[in-house]
Amino acid sequence: MTLPRTPVSDTVSDTGPRLALSGITKAYPSVVANDAIDLDVAAGEIHAVLGENGAGKSTLMKVIYGVVKPDAGTILWEGKPVSIANPARARRLGIGMVFQHFSLFETLTVAENIALSLDRERAGGDLPARIREVSARYGLPLDPDRHVLSMSVGERQRVEIVRCLLQDPRLLIMDEPTSVLTPQAVEKLFETLRRLSDEGCSILYISHKLDEIRALCTRATVLRGGKVTGACDPRRESSASLARMMIGGDLPRPQHRAAKLGEARLVVDGLTLAADDPFGTSLSDLHLTVHAGEIVGIAGVSGNGQKELMAALSGERTVDSPGAVRLMGTPAGRLDAEERRALGLAFVPEERLGRGAVPEMSLAENALLTAHRQDLVRNGFVRTDAVRGFAAETIAQFNVKAGGPDAAARSLSGGNLQKFIVGREIRQAPKLMIAAQPTWGVDVGAAAQIRQALIDLRDAGVAVLVVSEELDELFEICDRLAVIAQGRLADARPTRDTNAEEIGLLMAGSFIAAGTESGRRLSPAGAVDV
Repeated sequence: MTLPRTPVSDTVSDTGPRLALSGITKAYPSVVANDAIDLDVAAGEIHAVLGENGAGKSTLMKVIYGVVKPDAGTILWEGKPVSIANPARARRLGIGMVFQHFSLFETLTVAENIALSLDRERAGGDLPARIREVSARYGLPLDPDRHVLSMSVGERQRVEIVRCLLQDPRLLIMDEPTSVLTPQAVEKLFETLRRLSDEGCSILYISHKLDEIRALCTRATVLRGGKVTGACDPRRESSASLARMMIGGDLPRPQHRAAKLGEARLVVDGLTLAADDPFGTSLSDLHLTVHAGEIVGIAGVSGNGQKELMAALSGERTVDSPGAVRLMGTPAGRLDAEERRALGLAFVPEERLGRGAVPEMSLAENALLTAHRQDLVRNGFVRTDAVRGFAAETIAQFNVKAGGPDAAARSLSGGNLQKFIVGREIRQAPKLMIAAQPTWGVDVGAAAQIRQALIDLRDAGVAVLVVSEELDELFEICDRLAVIAQGRLADARPTRDTNAEEIGLLMAGSFIAAGTESGRRLSPAGAVDV
């Protein structure tokens, strides 16, 4: 995807920076997250903060937003020293933040979640109507009455963004805001951010998508190991040079080896499944086959049935017909998640905190949850040393920055926790790997490592299914691509025989409008012509 570039010009503020940080330091028992960081942001500036997972970016943003109290340093807001004790104080100053890990109450509606972050005046009146108006204006459609628990990750991201926009912020902090948005939604968001910038709003922007940084931002500060290691104008840099600044070297390129196509290890045959909530997406007559020795990708706009498909494949939801899902030749439609794992399935869910890992539990305990068959339990007793060893080896093999096997999952940065979850599943030697959004919120170096690990699985004869909204990722690693839209699945086609433009049209539902899906052509009356 080619994004329109912000014109190159110097950002000048006659009144000094809107926000100035000096010597910000924050240490935890196992790591110094921020080490004497200096940073300033001018009015109307779109300023990128770059760095690997664990470099200290999110911690610094939380300091600005009042979630984390720094151990040392000063904050100047429009030239005056301030103490930002909590997010309410930050919002009163005019600071809004879109978090990478969502801060939403699942049992409340969209409107109720948004109302909690607004002052009484903004929360009053016809808030649902304002939500609809703002979400429509910025291309981020939301139903104010929908409960968050029924929403996909991408839809929850929209709630976070619209909530901030309703606060009329003077400084907007965005932590991986496009990680689960479609290319079209990204372009719409960028139009919004540029308009906010033109109106004088300052924006601090964190993203691992370097093409986005180059297209949108006018200045960038680079963090490594909790310290500022450089600054640049990203519009004058290449993606490769930005990556070198972040990781201190060149990015590895995926290495594909010839793999022999084997037996069908996942067969979806006429899968139909009604949504389990009023706002979900029902699945209709899905057909898909994934063989040993190939990676098949599924692209699609968030909320088009990916969540329901993953539940049906992983065993979180069973289906009436056993043969609608076959794993390693076994009818598995009525098998639960544990029984499917016993057949050789490994699964990486899109929501890492809460579903991929239990936040309060240690990495070792989280490893035990899915990897207990790896000789971690004998005669009903947990082998504690073996569990800690498995976790430690996963940390080492996948270069996870953590305080060790006993570190709580919630203590890891998003990207490092993702590497641990992916590593935990890969090290179980699966026959079939299903991964949803495997590199969501992961830095460029870690994303390259995860993608190579999936390619290595494929080359070793494992069947791999990847569901992702990152088209570049799917084209980079997949042998075949399918598209899901409105709960229906288009034919998987060889990656070499298609392109991003064609896939984008399919994501918009063109194959449904044309009357084709899952290898069948429908007559106007809906009858199937073979």
